[in-house]
Amino acid sequence: MELRDRLFDLSGKVALVTGAGSGLGRAFARGLGAFGARVICADRNELWAQETANLLTESGAQAEPVGVDVTDPDSVTGMAAKLAASPGRVDILINNAGIATKPALVHEMPVEDWDRLMAVNLRGVFLCTRAILPIMLVHARGSIINISSIIGIVGFSQVPPGVGANYAASKAGVIGFTRQVAVEYAGRGIRANAIAPGWHGGTRLGDERRATALPETLRQFEEAIVRGTPLGRRGKPEELQGLVVYLASDASGYVTGQVFVHDGGWVAW
Repeated sequence: MELRDRLFDLSGKVALVTGAGSGLGRAFARGLGAFGARVICADRNELWAQETANLLTESGAQAEPVGVDVTDPDSVTGMAAKLAASPGRVDILINNAGIATKPALVHEMPVEDWDRLMAVNLRGVFLCTRAILPIMLVHARGSIINISSIIGIVGFSQVPPGVGANYAASKAGVIGFTRQVAVEYAGRGIRANAIAPGWHGGTRLGDERRATALPETLRQFEEAIVRGTPLGRRGKPEELQGLVVYLASDASGYVTGQVFVHDGGWVAW
């Protein structure tokens, strides 16, 4: 096997992707499957999870769907127990499941929206990581990849309110959580890194905003994104696949506790 193939080969590895039913999660699952991983496609919407698994198997990859509510400890531990029994290992965990509520300024944000978002975006990352770590520890090996956001690094107010402070706080929390997991488990063969995507199309994150915003507001929002991105466009979900495969594979074996920004130059502007 040539070096270029060996570095990124995921054959024999089992990858669990949360929020795999659509958007970035589906792209991650397809990328990991293409490089040989057996992909567990987890989503609260079991139909979407099945659709993703079908796409992978149709392309020759190994995949299976699983339903999970990442906010529910019983649902998460139940999923982990099934994975511990069969296939008996999880080598790669992609904590991708996330939501965005309708944007609101802090003094106008409903407490319910704060709590609902935090339950998925931050509590969900904790619950899934806590449940999967014991499986990884058995083999003293694993790569955890948590999906943060550039909004966890910099604010955005060009079209107020462009995003909610709840979303920003949750994604900043993912970064802190990732770094602590990285130092706690580095000596036990487990790495943890975060990806901070910029403005990528093809996701459902903006559904609540799009459902209520005026067409003119949506136009201004899109223009602000293009104007603020040096590459002059939104990213595509599949453009993240290479980075995910890198962090999941032996090519990044000496990388842990890092945040990889993937944003077309947004935070460098």
